Amino acid sequence: MMVAAAIAFIWLLLRLTKRRLLLLLKNITTRTTTKLDDVVVELTEKFILSYGYLFINYNIIKQLYLSPKAEKIAGAAMMVITTYFTIRLANFLVSVLVVGYMKRKQEPQHRIRQVDGMLLVLRALVWAMGIIMLIDNLGYNVTTIIAGLGVGGIAIALAAQSILGDLFSYIVIFFDKPFEIGDFIVMGENSGVVETIGIKTSHIRSLDGQQLIMPNAEMVKSIIQNFKRLERRRIVFSIGVVYNTSADKLRRIPAIAKDIIALQPEVHFDRVHLKAFGDFSINYEIVYYLNSADYVKYMDVQQAICLAIFEAFEEVEIEFAFPTQTLFINNRNDVQAPVKKRYTEAAHS
Repeated sequence: MMVAAAIAFIWLLLRLTKRRLLLLLKNITTRTTTKLDDVVVELTEKFILSYGYLFINYNIIKQLYLSPKAEKIAGAAMMVITTYFTIRLANFLVSVLVVGYMKRKQEPQHRIRQVDGMLLVLRALVWAMGIIMLIDNLGYNVTTIIAGLGVGGIAIALAAQSILGDLFSYIVIFFDKPFEIGDFIVMGENSGVVETIGIKTSHIRSLDGQQLIMPNAEMVKSIIQNFKRLERRRIVFSIGVVYNTSADKLRRIPAIAKDIIALQPEVHFDRVHLKAFGDFSINYEIVYYLNSADYVKYMDVQQAICLAIFEAFEEVEIEFAFPTQTLFINNRNDVQAPVKKRYTEAAHS
């Protein structure tokens, strides 16, 4: 009867003081800029008060005269409770330390959310270690269990090679950061914006709206083009003019292209050269840099440059070349007088 009254009194005291104690601690923490005291408040609320209540009750119960069997059961129960709270406390501290470190490094919010996958693996390992230690403290021989787990672990690893490969690839992606959520990437024939990075797969939204679900191991093995990190874009394109263009006009083409490109915003002109004599055209290679990673902006600038070159060539009467073919036909009546006919074929797009 006295034990029940003591337990009820402790419960009532805890109920009365818990809220006031937490309010007092929260008022103190609001006056400081450090996050450590906030962690202390959360520890007190989630772990210290609850475990303290159970620990006090256990010591009250121990004052009773118990049979050896009941005392052993009570001790085992307290050991299970202690292990449970210890594991939860360890996982909580690991989570706080990792997330706090990432915040101090000013990592973006999606990177902090991404760490949940790694924390899940760490929590599982902590739980496994804690349960093994509990079994050992309860007096059981864990050597056989550990050996069994080792053999079973090998079997599981062989059966789940692809899953483990994706898991380790997720860790590689997290630390090496070849791409992040929101990046536009290209891998072979697949391209799109990264939406999520999971423990096994990553989700990519393609330009046509499809969701591509790709295993992490395959992504790590692939050559990844990350256009989100493109600081400036190098553009190379060619134009061709007809062979009957005069030499004077050929010399003017580089200056015309240079003046047009120099007028475009955020563009750095590199070079224009007569590159080669083609089958049906005299070819020029034009190179410039755009100080932007935006693909739409690149297309707008390229379009403006092409239209301006076309208008400038019209003004100075320079003709663009297109695929042509010239055939020489001999007149049957007079072999000595060849007749030249020219057939023009439009280029296939």
